[in-house]
Amino acid sequence: MNAAADTHAESGFSLHPRLAADTVAVAALPLSELRLMDDARYPWLILVPRRARVCGLLDLGDSDQAQLLAEIRLCAQLLQDQHAPDRINIGLLGNLVPQLHAHVIARFDGDAAWPRPVWGQGEAQPYTPGELDARVAAYRRHFDT
Repeated sequence: MNAAADTHAESGFSLHPRLAADTVAVAALPLSELRLMDDARYPWLILVPRRARVCGLLDLGDSDQAQLLAEIRLCAQLLQDQHAPDRINIGLLGNLVPQLHAHVIARFDGDAAWPRPVWGQGEAQPYTPGELDARVAAYRRHFDT
């Protein structure tokens, strides 16, 4: 593991176009951009570490890996507090988007994809503007406390 990877500045970081198109900004955490997947079928958060040219977890240095895990836990707690799901799914894929990002998804027995993973299951159902604004505001309040 390269400890120097922990010190990469945010310079050179840009959000992958697919993540930008599919998600909405919620908050800037110490390491990651927190974003909401625009799919009302699932409370689904995305964390994108603000590091240039990082494709996988092992591309991060040790302290950034620890910070990402801490941010995943924060997001899982947010979803637990806001939605009381049956499960929290956490995934680090990268098959379609080569930029490291973590999925934190509240799952419910009987939801649209249950018991399968949410990826590739039907078409996303975007939030209405009012629903989206309310969801983002509620999540932002969670981080303001």
